[in-house]
Amino acid sequence: MKENAISIIFAALAAGISAYLQIIAIPMIVLLAVMVIDYITGMSAAYANAELSSKKGVTGILKKVGYIALVCVGIAADYLINHALTGIGIDNPVKMFFGLLVAIWLIINELLSILENLERLGVPIPKFLIKLIEKLKITVETKSGGDESKTEE
Repeated sequence: MKENAISIIFAALAAGISAYLQIIAIPMIVLLAVMVIDYITGMSAAYANAELSSKKGVTGILKKVGYIALVCVGIAADYLINHALTGIGIDNPVKMFFGLLVAIWLIINELLSILENLERLGVPIPKFLIKLIEKLKITVETKSGGDESKTEE
């Protein structure tokens, strides 16, 4: 009985957040998934190469929390812009832009990091896949007005 109540509360909470965030819900789920995969592959590569460090592990987790904060900043910017436009009588059909753009950019970065981690583990990576994801990153940065030279890790 208690487990059912927890499941119902969790489902209602997830549905409420999804309805509120609308278009960004799926990219956020994908971002969370690739962050977990990146962390696991990064820790695996560090272990396999005798580079495992609890400090690096904690830093990795903090970095992932920072990613979520970064998306929240994008969402807040969207909210402020939409609120300001509504206040002056302009209807903006695009409700979520910056939050979505940041989430997509971070997903691409995480995908590149996963590929690097797999390469460190000795997994053969098709070069076309690396080139494809790098091209996606450059496309997102140039189409959004970003400067890709400042985003290299």
